[in-house]
Amino acid sequence: MTNDVEKRWHDPAATRAAVRYAVVVIALAAVAFIACVVIDPHSVILASVTPAVLLVGGIGAFVKTYRVWRVGGTWPFWQGAGWFLLTLMLVSLGLPGSAALS
Repeated sequence: MTNDVEKRWHDPAATRAAVRYAVVVIALAAVAFIACVVIDPHSVILASVTPAVLLVGGIGAFVKTYRVWRVGGTWPFWQGAGWFLLTLMLVSLGLPGSAALS
């Protein structure tokens, strides 16, 4: 059993799964952003979808982190994906504000 502090994680399948998950969530957020720009750039509701997609995706990654940790798998990849998605969510929080001001 590997101690979490040792940082000797080498699990290409887990890495690919976490990266694939993050890319899919980011693609969904990009589709939501494009839909907001094309349909109605002044709608606060449509502008709120992009941060909401990233928030739900980040929470989903943290849920997966906990599940993988419980079975003794390599969880740091999922935690990294979760933090990355939540960071993007914070960056995208300006979208509803800019829609409200315009």
